[in-house]
Amino acid sequence: MTAPVKHHRFALTVLLAGLATLGPFSIDTYMPSFPDMGASLHATPIQLQQTLSVYLLAFALMMLLHGALSDAFGRRPVILVSLVAFVLASIGCTFSYDINHLLIFRGMQGLSAGAGMVVGRAIIRDLYAGHEAQRLMSHVTMIFGISPAVAPVIGGWLQTGFGWHSVFVFMAMLGMLLFALSWRYLPETLPAVGRQSFSPRPLMRNYRMVFTNPLFLLLSSTVALHFAGFFLYIASAPVFVLQHLKLDENQFAWLFIPAISGVIMGAFLSGRLAGRISPHATVKYAYILLFTAAGINLAYNLTSAPSLPWAVLPIMLYSTGMSLAMPSITLLALDLFPLNRGLVASLQGFVQTMLNAFVAGLFSPMLSWSPIALAAGMLAFLFLGRITWMTYLYKHRKVA
Repeated sequence: MTAPVKHHRFALTVLLAGLATLGPFSIDTYMPSFPDMGASLHATPIQLQQTLSVYLLAFALMMLLHGALSDAFGRRPVILVSLVAFVLASIGCTFSYDINHLLIFRGMQGLSAGAGMVVGRAIIRDLYAGHEAQRLMSHVTMIFGISPAVAPVIGGWLQTGFGWHSVFVFMAMLGMLLFALSWRYLPETLPAVGRQSFSPRPLMRNYRMVFTNPLFLLLSSTVALHFAGFFLYIASAPVFVLQHLKLDENQFAWLFIPAISGVIMGAFLSGRLAGRISPHATVKYAYILLFTAAGINLAYNLTSAPSLPWAVLPIMLYSTGMSLAMPSITLLALDLFPLNRGLVASLQGFVQTMLNAFVAGLFSPMLSWSPIALAAGMLAFLFLGRITWMTYLYKHRKVA
């Protein structure tokens, strides 16, 4: 398919970034409301933490299907149907009257919120190749990166002005806006001749082909482990911000704005480097930032009590390195199976989100009691990501 002209490319970039915002908005916007939700729903902090874990688990499981569905039925219908489901789930969250009902509708949100992120990657790769694809994916990441910084700020304002129900009303309105824009402007980038069968046997064969490929597993694990070191702080934000930094519910921006500024800066650098140096060299430079950030973070927390801005600056540097590496590694994974890009994007997202669910449900409660434990957790995830990347390079050289 012919790539869009430049002004259409910008509109597509903004729309794909907007579709990808549903995931982080569904995670970050309601975090400032945890105390109010606990009192209103008679829920414990652990129960409220599980609303995030359930969301992430459902998000991960449905990611297994978003891409395969888009490979079979087209990119556009999958996104439109998922947006309708997200709006309905958000309305259900708004009218939940106990923690069990909220868990159900949070799961429904998770089932629908990931389509834009997964299918959007496939759309980019449908239209572009090489450094052009890396550049557009970096631009999408830059715009998308603003949302996690803005989401908790909006959530704090809504919580202060209207209470926790208004947060889910906002999510429903965001879903409706994205549906209207997608209906009007989202192109179909996968022609009928390029679609795959959705019948069980060939579908399972494709899943097995991708998910048993060592290079795919190593690349996906690398992205997921890098992100886990960052997401550990996002999942622990209520404890990190309210208890360790001793801020209030309107001050989550002190964590999220620096952290997401790093995401934007890393994506900007990735876009600038696209076509100038190889993806492997880009990842090499990213690791310098990542290990510098994680090392400084651990050293600071071992020697000082958390205080602003020093407690969040290493997180910003870490997210810069993470975001610098992510587009290159993602495209390397997508290019392993050119005929199954949607399914590859699904499985890559599944690996990342499953690990995020474990981070939110297991590692965050286990480590968030201590700033030192959080810093050590970040460094541990980074070390594991470095191991998977080095193993990929070794196997890739053998195949080549």
